[in-house]
Amino acid sequence: MRLEDPRILICAPGSGSGKTLITCGILRLLQKRGLKPAGFKCGPDYIDPMFHKKVLGIPSENLDLFLAGSEGVLQSMAEGAKGRDISVIEGVMGFYDGMGSCSMEGSSYDLCVKTGTPAIMVVNCRGMSRSVIPLIKGFSEYGVGVIEGIILNNISPMIASDIAAEIKRELGIPTIAVLPKLKGELLGSRHLGLIMPDEVPEVLDIIDYVATELEKSFDYDTFMEIAGSAKVMDVTIPELSPVTDKAVGIAMDEAFCFYYEDNLRFLEKLGARIKFFSPIHDEHLPKAHGYIFGGGYPELYLKALSENESMRREIKQAADSGVPILAECGGFLYLKESFIGVDGAVYDMAGVLPGQGFMTEKLGHFGYVNVTAKEDTTYLKAGRTVRGHEFHYCDTTDNGDLCEMSKPTGSRSWEGYQAKNNVFAGFAHLYYPSCPEFIEEFLRKI
Repeated sequence: MRLEDPRILICAPGSGSGKTLITCGILRLLQKRGLKPAGFKCGPDYIDPMFHKKVLGIPSENLDLFLAGSEGVLQSMAEGAKGRDISVIEGVMGFYDGMGSCSMEGSSYDLCVKTGTPAIMVVNCRGMSRSVIPLIKGFSEYGVGVIEGIILNNISPMIASDIAAEIKRELGIPTIAVLPKLKGELLGSRHLGLIMPDEVPEVLDIIDYVATELEKSFDYDTFMEIAGSAKVMDVTIPELSPVTDKAVGIAMDEAFCFYYEDNLRFLEKLGARIKFFSPIHDEHLPKAHGYIFGGGYPELYLKALSENESMRREIKQAADSGVPILAECGGFLYLKESFIGVDGAVYDMAGVLPGQGFMTEKLGHFGYVNVTAKEDTTYLKAGRTVRGHEFHYCDTTDNGDLCEMSKPTGSRSWEGYQAKNNVFAGFAHLYYPSCPEFIEEFLRKI
């Protein structure tokens, strides 16, 4: 198939420039004009796509060059854009920031180049006037020239038109919109990311407010012209043979909601029938032949998870009887014996795996990781590697030692992953298409 629909990437010189709010505002503007946009997020972040999906009802997924590779990213773009009019991709960190401190590999810029996507850069003008021009000049000329438009954020209305005119005159780059300083802290943060959309009061009103302010200066025609200049790319979607027709229960609620859309689609292409359930709200485990517990923020819902005794009991019974179970990060913590909350109280968890979870004061492991089996395990054979990503402020008294966890850049490595009966669990968020044999073996087991 061919990837030929209009698409654009929203980037910035660095984090905290307003990418997420402005991306959401643009998606909302496109909706109001009667278009059906698709949302994407560069990199492994789970939360930004939730603002696209949960708040705006727009399909959204991750585009990650390390996890999926160039071909995999193009496949995700093509499948995610089906039935939509335009794709809007939110960048990650600074435009040229990649997997390593001196690498552009996996950066927003790298994604633009490898997918033929033009970029619009959001510039936070706080404390600057004319100085934004050499900043933009440097960013636009550093790479191969994929920055085709600018959005000036936090700029005084008194100078906005003059600065926009100078950017166009000196650099030949159009300003698509200007935003004054908006009232209040519109989206809060936790750890290194945004808080969940469900935790932001009247979040749609906030996005509508941003969209309304953007619309006052938004150059829709130029925006669409830039998006329409994206390169036509040939994409091969591999055919997958189903390996099961059984149901897989997937934990999905406030505590467990971090899932790659590619993983869910991969499961379905392999024949799995997905059943979502809530370890917080459902009294009983749904009938299924296997279960997956993803990441999230279980540390915020320890009391509710612990008090749902029937759910915890049935999960342990399923694990003890050999039902196949995968768990990662928050799900891994939930399968432990207990968790010490920030209040000092000890909360009983599912009791499937030995060890106790607890919060730490700093990020334990952060970034991409290769998960390689040191010996044959139930689903991952010795020497096989699954790509993944770690990001957690939690730890446990027993993280396991079945796999070697190694950074793709540098020489850092450590041990992780536990297995018991047909349970396989650890901290990394795994990307199933990077090692199809892993998830196929899980599905065969069910």
